[in-house]
Amino acid sequence: MAISWITALKLVPWGDVIEATPQVVKAAKGLLGKKPPATASAPAATPQAASHLNAPHNAGEQALQLIQALEARTRQLEQAQQLSAELIEQLAEQNAQVVRTVDLLRTGAQRLAWACVVLGVAVIGLGIALWRVS
Repeated sequence: MAISWITALKLVPWGDVIEATPQVVKAAKGLLGKKPPATASAPAATPQAASHLNAPHNAGEQALQLIQALEARTRQLEQAQQLSAELIEQLAEQNAQVVRTVDLLRTGAQRLAWACVVLGVAVIGLGIALWRVS
């Protein structure tokens, strides 16, 4: 049997989520702040240098090619990490907005429930008053 969304939302400890939200946003911003400064990309290789790098003549040239390839891969990974950190920060901010909205909805639902109770008591009181008059 599938759990309804309302039941699932009731199972979430919203108080804990609301308390933890600022720490999540702060941690995401800290993660984004730890990113290294953007490094300038390596100068473009000339066709002559590219053909020279493609056919190493000795172990030193082969090692140089490997180092250059590793540096390029490292730059790619750094860029991917920066994008991931930015995405995490955006998700944390969106999560904070969702939590604030859900808290407002929860508060509104509680107020509505109290209003229904008050109206129910008033209807019962009017019913009793009408019953006594008749």
